[in-house]
Amino acid sequence: MSALANKQLTETIFAQLALGNDQPFLEAMADDMQWRWMGSGPWAKTFEGKQSVVNDLWGAIKTTLRPPYKAKAKRIIGDGDYVVVEAVGENTTPEGKPYNNHYCWVCYLKEGKLRAINEYMDTELVTKTFQ
Repeated sequence: MSALANKQLTETIFAQLALGNDQPFLEAMADDMQWRWMGSGPWAKTFEGKQSVVNDLWGAIKTTLRPPYKAKAKRIIGDGDYVVVEAVGENTTPEGKPYNNHYCWVCYLKEGKLRAINEYMDTELVTKTFQ
């Protein structure tokens, strides 16, 4: 796919995530998808394969945040097979505590599928919210 097509797919995914619809996002993931929480601290982690992303990462989101999960893109930049998304979450915990993390996702797409995401986030906010 072209850089423009990759960017358009990502824009579609985030337009739906902003509304709380994660289905286009999940459907765009390749079976061999890899999602990395970047860093060197306790939150750094890699999810290998779509099943791990869906079960381990997305499954945890569904129990630690009130549905639906929302993330709004503030900026989307495409370059070849890579699309970079600057986004902010609009979420709350089941106890009603706001969780509005700021993200930068570096997405690698090939043949119309998400193959990898390197996620940068405010890990201090994660710690304060969930520990």
